[in-house]
Amino acid sequence: MSAITKTSVDQEVSLFSQIKYQHLVAGMSGGVTSTIILHPLDVIKIRFAVNDGRLQSTPKYNGIANAFATIYRQEGFKGLYRGVTPNVWGAGSSWGLYFLFYNTLKTWRQDGDSDKQLGAGAHLLTASGAGLITLLITNPIWVVKTRLCLQFSGPVQLYDGMVDCLVKIYKLDGVRGYYKGLVPGIFGVSHGAIQFMVYEELKKLYSSYYNQPLSSKLGTVEYLTFAATSKLVAAAMTYPYQVVRARLQNQHYSYDGAWHCVNQTARYEGWRGFYKGLGTNLIRVTPATMITFVTYENVSHALLQYK
Repeated sequence: MSAITKTSVDQEVSLFSQIKYQHLVAGMSGGVTSTIILHPLDVIKIRFAVNDGRLQSTPKYNGIANAFATIYRQEGFKGLYRGVTPNVWGAGSSWGLYFLFYNTLKTWRQDGDSDKQLGAGAHLLTASGAGLITLLITNPIWVVKTRLCLQFSGPVQLYDGMVDCLVKIYKLDGVRGYYKGLVPGIFGVSHGAIQFMVYEELKKLYSSYYNQPLSSKLGTVEYLTFAATSKLVAAAMTYPYQVVRARLQNQHYSYDGAWHCVNQTARYEGWRGFYKGLGTNLIRVTPATMITFVTYENVSHALLQYK
């Protein structure tokens, strides 16, 4: 075996040796917990995002409180939880896989030493790789979630649950239908990458300031603060891709690809069109991230310590 081949094999073995199921379980726990609590805000955010002012069948709401009241009055409690099943599956699997892939790649870069500090660039690259792999696996679930969230009250319901939606998308568009919104989703990988980079850098600065190991368990307040800060920074920088992705996945309107959607949005709504639903999104994702990260950190430390 040549030196190059041997090195490659050694690295591959080292990479797979860093896979720990605890990160998968902890990530899923955080994603599911935050999703169940905050799903109604996700429904409202999506409905705000797809409202371009041209399609009459799309309900219009005067703010978050009005959206809550209107949806509850017209569709009941069930309306606020439309799409919750794929959202729970999507959030659970996405966070679980993301934390699994991210920590596997990060620990591999640290040569198995969880206290070895990495630079901001390494965190950004590692999070990007984890995000891309996770997106390719979970995009079909997000397509289903978006379409179920956009089922409005009325006598005709296009989809009768998650499985029915999966089947009908396949019959109409084939496998390609499961990957609508993938292109802006790929750009959206930068959102998670920026978030994890900021989160890791804040933890690194905190550990250095208090002269403690990087792998030390921090307090709940620290995790909440770092999670909220990293999410706000990432959301402010990358939100437009979420609007484009939601519109591409909207079954009530058709665009000829991501670039066509961007052009139409800019033409009819200006730059503000790319930030529709941002307020609702921040109200939802900030506490969601805080819940997810605190749950993840506590569950993962408990599981790793138990092992």
